Amino acid sequence: MLTYAIVVFAVAAVGGLVLAAHVLRNKFAPWAVSVLHALLGAAGLILLITLIVQGNAPQQAVIGFALLLLAALGGFFLASFHARRKLPPKAIVVIHAGVAVVGFLTLASVLL
Repeated sequence: MLTYAIVVFAVAAVGGLVLAAHVLRNKFAPWAVSVLHALLGAAGLILLITLIVQGNAPQQAVIGFALLLLAALGGFFLASFHARRKLPPKAIVVIHAGVAVVGFLTLASVLL
């Protein structure tokens, strides 16, 4: 289950790079990529919740989940700018990405 979650988050991260590249160049990110990024992130979180509820999740997976959940909340904040047709602050994009990367690496460290 953890391996699947890591793969899903890795694919979501590719979409996140596309989105961040747009915003950092003062362009609106494609809505379809935003939705796909969000759906993949949600799927990864659901996989982690399933693992945690089953009771056999390593502590690093729980910490990674908490960080990725925090990143998801930041993603909702970023999506609110998109819905209002405003570019989000670049600092928030960088913070969102940074928290997500740390969460992903924390998860990946379980397998390494």
